[in-house]
Order: sequence, then C-alpha cells, then structure tokens
Amino acid sequence: MLKHSVDNRIFQGLREKMEQGLLPQWIFTDPHIYELELERIFARTWQFLAHESELPEPGSYVTRWMVDDPVLLVRTNSGEIKAFLNSCPHRGTLLCTADFGKKKAFTCPYHGWTFNLDGDLIGVVAGDKVYGEEMKKDEWGLRPIPRVERYQGMIFGNLDPAAMPLDDYLGDMKWYMDIILGRSDGGMEVRGLPQRWVVHANWKVGLENFAGDPYHVQTTHRSTVELGISPQDPLYAGYGHQVVLQNGHGINVITAAAPGKPQRPPYQGLPQEMWPMFERNLNADQLKVFAKTTVFVGSIYPNLSFNSPVHGSEGHLHNYLNVRLWRPLGPEKIEIWSWFLIDKAASEAYKEAAYKGYVGSFGPSGTLEQDDTEIWARIVHASKGHMARSKDLSYNNLLNYLMGLERVLPDETFPGPGVAYPTCYLDAIHRATHEYWLELMSKEEESAGENGCES
Repeated sequence: MLKHSVDNRIFQGLREKMEQGLLPQWIFTDPHIYELELERIFARTWQFLAHESELPEPGSYVTRWMVDDPVLLVRTNSGEIKAFLNSCPHRGTLLCTADFGKKKAFTCPYHGWTFNLDGDLIGVVAGDKVYGEEMKKDEWGLRPIPRVERYQGMIFGNLDPAAMPLDDYLGDMKWYMDIILGRSDGGMEVRGLPQRWVVHANWKVGLENFAGDPYHVQTTHRSTVELGISPQDPLYAGYGHQVVLQNGHGINVITAAAPGKPQRPPYQGLPQEMWPMFERNLNADQLKVFAKTTVFVGSIYPNLSFNSPVHGSEGHLHNYLNVRLWRPLGPEKIEIWSWFLIDKAASEAYKEAAYKGYVGSFGPSGTLEQDDTEIWARIVHASKGHMARSKDLSYNNLLNYLMGLERVLPDETFPGPGVAYPTCYLDAIHRATHEYWLELMSKEEESAGENGCES
C-alpha cells in the first residue's frame, strides 16, 4: 500500500520542485509519508533521550520514547548509563510506568519478573517450579537499545545497529554545541522535569520553525513587540548568520543588532565572573562568535531543537538553554518535550531567575509558546483538503522556500564551520533539511530502481 502511494516517481518530482525552492504542502500531513518516515528516518537516525544530569546517581532512572518505542534509561551501580526497551521480555507489558525515580531493581507488574540495573533477569516468580531449573535467565534480560552514545552530556539513542557513530552524525554541529553546552566549568544541568504537552502539528513544522525560521518572530510574536518585550526593529531577529550543517542540522547565530549599531552585552549577558571559564573552555573562534551572539537557535535532525536566548521579567534578563523534542504521535499530532538547562557554575539566584524567564516565554503556557503552537495547528487545519493533499504536482499546492535562493551568498569570513550566510532571514537551512529528508526517504526506492525493481 505504502509503496504504491509514495513511489520513486513522486520522489523524483519532489526533488525537481525542491531544486526550485518549492515544497508540496501534503508532505507535512500525508499519512503514507508519515509511515515511511517512521521506517526510514526515525528507525535509523540518532534521537535525543536525556541529559546525564537527569541520572545523578546509581539507581536513577527516567523513561522516554523514541517515537513509539518506550525507553528505560538507568545509571548502573558502576556509574554507566544504559538504555533498554521499556517492555518486559516475558509478555511485553510496559515495565516501568513512572517518569523518573530511583530503584535497585525493576519488577514487572504483570507476572513479577525482576531485572537489575544492568538489565539482567534476576528473579522469576516460582521459577524452578514453572520453568524448571533448565531455564536460562541470561537469555531473558531486558533488550538494550542498539546504540547509545553521548556528547557534552546529551544522551542519544539509535535503533539501527549499523548507524554511523554519533560524533560523525553531529559533524560540525559539535563546534556550536561546545559553545552552548561546554562553555562553563562543569557544563550544564537540567533544572526541574521536562515539561510535556500535545499539539496538533507535524513534527517537521516544529523542527523547521526552530531550525531556520527567525523570520516568523516579528509577526507571530508581535504581541511581545507591542508590550515592549522585543525590539521594534522588524529585522532584529535577522541580524547575524544562518549556518547550514551536515545531515540536516542547522543553527542561527543571532546578534539582534545591526552592524555598526550598539551591541548587546557580551556572552548573552551571563555574569562577568563566569567569563574566565569561557576563555578556558572555548577556543578563540568560538569566543569570538559567543561574545557577539544574543540568541542561538537551531535543530539537530530529525526531531531535536534548541533555543538559547536572553529572556526575563521586570527588566532583568537572563540566559538559559531550552532543549525540546518533537515526538511524533501521527502525521498531525506531536508531543512536545521541553527541558530547561543552565550552567552548573551559575549562582542559585541566577538559575532561579532564568527558570522563571523560561517558564514565562517557552513553558507550556508561555507567551511565545502559545503563539507558535496556535500557528502550527492552523497549518494542520489548512492541509486536510483535496487540493492541499493531491500528489499531482501540477496543482497549486506548492509552498515557498525561495528566501535567499541564489541571491544571498555565504560569508567566507565567518569563523565557525558550516556554510554561513550573513542573515538569519533565509530559507537555506529549510532547503537543506528537506533535502536530507528526501535523501533518507527515497534511498530504498532509488536502490530498487537501480536493481530493476518496480515500486
């Protein structure tokens, strides 16, 4: 059914339109596209699971999801972090239902099988009597997630045992992650619990919005301008550089001030007593970029986004890092997971004030969050009809990704890696992200065509 609905001919047509800066509206809500995404993208790419600070000591655990696969992450007695399918191998029920906690072992609520922190089966109710002494317990431990790797405290999982290493997958994004996550002594820590809420939207829209769309800020978040929270200058979110990176990743390095105009406080307004840490932990080029930046906002493909802004209340501004995951629940629904991270080395007063700034802006009821999710839901509402979903590309169902195409050239003087453009009002990241999406989605169809197989 799927291969007849979305075949190589359609992918070839998509490629031709993308080269022109056009994208059909139906790829955001088509159910057949969504099923293929689960198989060809989410089953094969690295997905964020947790930050290591959420597992502070042996026995600490959190439960997460890789789309529809439940995941149990635990810190073992040796201090290692392991990830298992959160499903009892006896009859498959969800093993651990709590979001987080601390345990010495995990007992299945169905038949009482018990597993230690290393995932080994250590207890079977009436085991010798019902299974006999010949039962090999070491064959029935929890099933590990095939690949689990970390970078700068961020834990990622991959369901594909043959996937490229996380270091290679992140590529040049690591250079920017070092600034955001590794600038201060001790790195970052999660404060509070990840907040979650469900939105009627497609996962690609959330990713796209954070990856490369500062252009929406002046309109979607107009109320913050009218209230004096955001600058009046309609270009303020466009000042800086948009950087296209490998494997669908991208970041906007926003200065929020026009060249030649007074700049914002250096290092995102972080306390001056922390500056020597930045000089110890970052190289000269990273310091140069960090010093001039007001906002870092971008995405790590396929469904992790981050926003490191300067927000606050009553005139007091603070920096923090908001990491968010777009967990697909269907072609028209996502569950947003949102973490607040802050420098471990910051004072307790600074951490608390920054957290209040986060909740008021990007918490579930934050001013900016409500603006975004309302717009995303309207995309779903406008994409249900025949015209929007027709796969005949002669229909006028194409969306505009032309901003900057063949007009804005890369800035060769930018000190960071990647292809950097001298404005953040640009669709360069969007085009690159969707090109990578098409590469992953069409790989099997192209292989079948090369082998003489019809799809």
